[in-house]
Amino acid sequence: MIKIDLHTHSIISSDGGIGESGYERLLQDKFLDCIAITDHNRIDFAEKMHKKLGDKIIIGEEITTTEGEMIGLFLKEVVPSGLSAIETANVIKKQGGLVSIPHPFETLRQGIQLPVLEQIIEKIDIVEVFNGRGKWRGKSDDAFIFAKKYHLAQAASSDAHGYHGAGKTYTQIHSLPSVSTLKKRLLNGSLVKEYAPLWTFLYPSWNRMKNTF
Repeated sequence: MIKIDLHTHSIISSDGGIGESGYERLLQDKFLDCIAITDHNRIDFAEKMHKKLGDKIIIGEEITTTEGEMIGLFLKEVVPSGLSAIETANVIKKQGGLVSIPHPFETLRQGIQLPVLEQIIEKIDIVEVFNGRGKWRGKSDDAFIFAKKYHLAQAASSDAHGYHGAGKTYTQIHSLPSVSTLKKRLLNGSLVKEYAPLWTFLYPSWNRMKNTF
């Protein structure tokens, strides 16, 4: 079985903190077998790590749309922020990527809300139904019901902003995925739903302060 995490933030996210050695250790120590690096509105670090580590790294981006955050996976080019949800999904699809919806229905973390999701339903490939940083604020039950209703692939992801936030929450699939096989792998996979240690929830705030100074 392959342990895959489709939502993590590296040191180039303003609130991220996983560096090159962190990603290498997560893979070498078998905490994870495949990791999507999904920095905010950037893909350069993900491109660098994919070149270094191969298909164990998925080039992704967490994109700020006008209606909430959206993740593009298997990207070839950066997707600009500030577009509508449908425009963002179209840009992802145009370059052959997959559309994943992180922490849907949340408000504190800019989750896309139901009316918008239903408008773009034909564009959605994956729904994050469990977020490793969503304790108390997550909408896991709502996300699960939504994914089941529309027969969408489901994922459990860490949303890790530091090394110790990763490796607890992930999805188990049968083999290393490609852009053409990931959805099928997820549909036949299983979710490992364990929240990261509570102290790791402070990573984003700490990283913002550290990166500011």
